[in-house]
Amino acid sequence: MSRRLLLTAVAGTLILAGNLLAQPVRLNYSVFFPAAHGQAQAAVDWSREIETRTDGAVEITVFPGGTLTSANHCYDGVVSGISDLGMSCFAYTRGRFPVMEAVDLPLGYPSGQVASQVATAFYRQQQPAELADVKVLYIHAHGPGLLHTRNPVHTLEDLQGMRIRSTGLSAKVVEALGGVPVAMPQGDTYESLQKGVVEGTFGPVEVLKGWRQAEVIDATTECDVVGYTTAMFVVMNRTRWNALPAEIQRVFEEVSEEWIDVHGAAWDALDTEGRVYTAELGNQIIPLTVAEQKRWQTAVEPVISEYVEAATGRGLAGQAYVDSLRSLIEAYR
Repeated sequence: MSRRLLLTAVAGTLILAGNLLAQPVRLNYSVFFPAAHGQAQAAVDWSREIETRTDGAVEITVFPGGTLTSANHCYDGVVSGISDLGMSCFAYTRGRFPVMEAVDLPLGYPSGQVASQVATAFYRQQQPAELADVKVLYIHAHGPGLLHTRNPVHTLEDLQGMRIRSTGLSAKVVEALGGVPVAMPQGDTYESLQKGVVEGTFGPVEVLKGWRQAEVIDATTECDVVGYTTAMFVVMNRTRWNALPAEIQRVFEEVSEEWIDVHGAAWDALDTEGRVYTAELGNQIIPLTVAEQKRWQTAVEPVISEYVEAATGRGLAGQAYVDSLRSLIEAYR
């Protein structure tokens, strides 16, 4: 059957499903990104696409900026039914998702597109029980977390003792590289850099424009060989999912499959904007030499080993997770 005929048949079935329903299925969607962020817009576009392909049988109201449930309560909000759908980071409830935490390790992600594909593929491969209480629609993840500093960093020696804004896993990366991690929310980073409270920050290049941090740093070190990512889930309340007609479930799955790339492309576009913006301000972008890359990779190995040991202690296949992720990164690269 051609794609056109298939879509026509599906649309007809959905119209019938919508007519069988007394009224449209109305869902709310909690998104932690602020409304103006490109990832919040991707969530809105996903919602509108679901509505279009179900011919109005589904209506989705998006609540950006954590206005329905805060970022760290988003997942529980979906489980309990406060929200029908939710998007947030696994890292905001670190320890609750020990399998998915492996995705965030400093394994050298080259882009948001690769990170998003790898994160979703890893979830499908492992099917971790920690996510069994929701319907996982897809996962996306930002491009490599890099080092942005007030003073240029060319080598590990330059980084020693520097106070670097970092949280969660990135704090462990900073410590392993010889810096001093300072925890703070992204919204406080600009002022802290401006006042010298911290001397740098770890994050994807998108923060340089999206959070205007290029205005208060002088250099970015291209340390993507130890680039970490932050995996973000898009999940649905299990009861609400099970109540949907099969035809509508199929639309959700089809659109979600497409939106892995939409989010990945959005992350990479935001990184490109950040690079252009920081260059316009005259900031340096510093590549590491091949020898220095190897030193940085060696320095962060204990972070990866620590995860493997902790996961193994919980009866999980920590080393297998790391090996799988490395293989997936190469496959999608």
